Amino acid sequence: MPGLDPLSVDWDDDQVTVMHRLRDWAVTFDELNRHLSTWMDLPVSDANALGQIVWAEQNGDPVSPAQLARQIGMTSGATSILIDRLEAAGHVARHRESTDRRRVTLRPTDTARAESARFLGFAGAEIAETVQGTDAEETRVVIAFLARMTAAAAAANARLTAQPRPPAADAARVRR
Repeated sequence: MPGLDPLSVDWDDDQVTVMHRLRDWAVTFDELNRHLSTWMDLPVSDANALGQIVWAEQNGDPVSPAQLARQIGMTSGATSILIDRLEAAGHVARHRESTDRRRVTLRPTDTARAESARFLGFAGAEIAETVQGTDAEETRVVIAFLARMTAAAAAANARLTAQPRPPAADAARVRR
């Protein structure tokens, strides 16, 4: 566990503001996902999963059902049912594209890709303008900062997966 205690360290105003802005982005992005669910006429959990599947394919690394379950925070059984719904609705297809035929990947259908693109075209204008209007140096700084924040959150998630609750002595210190 890292040595810095976030509850006893002194935070300056800018550091607190950074944490608030990260939270604001997370909340606002979640709201965009809810709009996607309405747009696609899907439950929010299904829209979130579909978004993960579309992003993974666009990144050139299609997601497996197990990876999707971890990303969306659902059990493998619940994720399997969700994938069945997306497949039945014509949004997702299961593929066996590796030499290991047991490995299943999830890919959006052409219809899901087109509807997701239509949503992004309509809903993403302000975000695109902001990213396009940010100078290259500021963009590189933001990329580096977000990479470090993502790595830090991933490390915390790994620690919490290995040990979901701290020992009682650590828990008492946290409550003070």
